[in-house]
Amino acid sequence: MNPEHLQLLLTRTMPYGKYKDRVLADLPGHYLGWFAREGFPKGELGALLALMYELDHNNLRSLLDPLRGR
Repeated sequence: MNPEHLQLLLTRTMPYGKYKDRVLADLPGHYLGWFAREGFPKGELGALLALMYELDHNNLRSLLDPLRGR
């Protein structure tokens, strides 16, 4: 895992869909789970969504809390 990706989860937004313009770290777990079942997009967005899914699925969203204040 690249530590910079954790910061990107707090700054990048979803570029399309129901949650367009929502920060990736704030996407709901059911939406991330849908991507996990159907397939993550290619490229950086897919990698970030997969990382956020792992954080959510393993109840580790709190790891992002210290970064939110920056």
